[in-house]
Amino acid sequence: MKLIEVQRVLDAEVVAGIEWMDKEVLTVCAADLMSEVLAFAQENTLLLTGLTNLQVVRTAEMIDLVGVVFVRGKRPCPELINLAAMKNIPLLVTPHSLYESCGRLYQNDLKSCEEIGDIR
Repeated sequence: MKLIEVQRVLDAEVVAGIEWMDKEVLTVCAADLMSEVLAFAQENTLLLTGLTNLQVVRTAEMIDLVGVVFVRGKRPCPELINLAAMKNIPLLVTPHSLYESCGRLYQNDLKSCEEIGDIR
């Protein structure tokens, strides 16, 4: 699934990286602990989180995440948006909860990064 389709499924607004919305998403990682993201995320993973601090973008950059979706309508600060734009990391904001967002993506055949490759 492409990020542009994720945007539609989640009723999301793109706040950074509109030019990278053709990136392919293979798996989803939903977490607020960046240590869990580092442990479980794989290539072509999209992060869903309620955190809006700079560590989210730094983590996304370190492991080459496809993008980040902020849930519950949480908006990243301008500094975070600028950093993401510099690092070519798309940022989206959805009004839905983390639970509902994961459910919507799962219904559209996106799997958890934990389900792919049996990494537990």
